[in-house]
Amino acid sequence: MKWSLKLGSYAGIPIHIHLTFFLLVGWLGMVHWTRGRSLEAVIAGVGFILVLFACVLLHEFGHALTAKKYGIKTRDITLLPIGGVARLERMPDNPMHELWVALAGPAVNVVIAAALFVWLLFTASLEPLKQLTVTTGSFIERIMVVNVFLAIFNMLPAFPMDGGRVLRALLAMRTDYTRATQIAANVGQGMAFVFGFIGLFSNPFLLFIALFVWIGAAQEASMVQMRSSIGGIPVKRSMLTDFRTLSPHHTVAHAVELTLAGSQKDFPVVQDGRVVGILTQNDLLAALNQKGQDIGVSEVMQREFATVDSFDMLETAFVQLRDCKCHTLPVFHDGSLVGLLTMDNVGEFIRIQAALRGTKSPQLQAMD
Repeated sequence: MKWSLKLGSYAGIPIHIHLTFFLLVGWLGMVHWTRGRSLEAVIAGVGFILVLFACVLLHEFGHALTAKKYGIKTRDITLLPIGGVARLERMPDNPMHELWVALAGPAVNVVIAAALFVWLLFTASLEPLKQLTVTTGSFIERIMVVNVFLAIFNMLPAFPMDGGRVLRALLAMRTDYTRATQIAANVGQGMAFVFGFIGLFSNPFLLFIALFVWIGAAQEASMVQMRSSIGGIPVKRSMLTDFRTLSPHHTVAHAVELTLAGSQKDFPVVQDGRVVGILTQNDLLAALNQKGQDIGVSEVMQREFATVDSFDMLETAFVQLRDCKCHTLPVFHDGSLVGLLTMDNVGEFIRIQAALRGTKSPQLQAMD
């Protein structure tokens, strides 16, 4: 994710923190300073938010480690001011597996809250809830209450919260996955409408939650519709077969000529029958702007790139395509270059499939 810093990794999962998170820390520090007028108050406030987000991180690892149990990798976990995001490579195909993955996050918060409650009882330091505020009251008890809130909030049956995925998993046990997603998305958007209506007359923060839920539900429905469009389809059905190649000895000027002569944006660079690089349109434009058009293609091409086989499944290849910086994958079969897979081709294939079914075409970027 852009504008994020890597904190480290655990169990092979990179942990990032978004730079906007520090704005939240700074704002809370100022709030505590204005109320307490002491460094101790600032440290207590910042410490509270850091411990809170440590609980959020454990919540996301609950999802990630449960998904790992079912053979699903997690690309990374990113901490944001509004919470955390664990980016799984894919959602489980088995509804029961998705149910456990979705429940694992809130379960972590329940365990944390229960452990803190036992500690407060053991130490006889449990205070009445009415004495607690965001900035005052028992530190441990406030963390306990927040974990209870996180568990309840995340179990609301609306995407992108965990409750939306729980609802979909339960529905998918009785109907097909796409329909289950659409029903769960409709429920989520209905809740968003209610939140927004209440927020107009009470708490404006509910308007933000409503927008967040509405967009999340729409994106989830679009993503699953797109997966349905390309599921079980081999790459060869959507790859570009009429394409041009470059040699490492060609100049950037020649690449410009090929670009203007057709609609191809990225070019495989071939030497002695082997693909040795990819020249992307972005790299071509950067080279023209910085170095001119007389330099060789070998100086600006990308030497590291992913490839797919023409008989690979399009859904799997799309994941590689989405994560590839070049947005173009050379397609091979029996060691020979037989085509190119691009975002444009996948998008056209999805639009054609949607037209054949008489449905609205999903947005391609929804899977990003």
